[in-house]
Amino acid sequence: MVLGLLQFIDLVLNVVIFIIIGQVIMSWLLAFNILNMSNQFVATIANALYQITEPLLRPIRSVVPNFGGLDISPIILFLAIYFIRLVVLYPLMRQVVMGGL
Repeated sequence: MVLGLLQFIDLVLNVVIFIIIGQVIMSWLLAFNILNMSNQFVATIANALYQITEPLLRPIRSVVPNFGGLDISPIILFLAIYFIRLVVLYPLMRQVVMGGL
């Protein structure tokens, strides 16, 4: 039961990583005018990605100083997720598998 919950949390963190990667790529494509927001499909995908990732990135942006046009908040979020996985989640999984919990 506990192992299944920890694996689900790991899966959710993986999905969050892929969504953030998608949002970063979409923002680059929009910034370089490769994609156009006048296309309804592009606008829908861009808005959905923004609404999903903004609650995660906004607190980081409020703390990190502005580097001009460079937004490093996704990188900080990646590092935080990997830290949580390596320091908290994987040791708990290992302890559950070994019979500790």
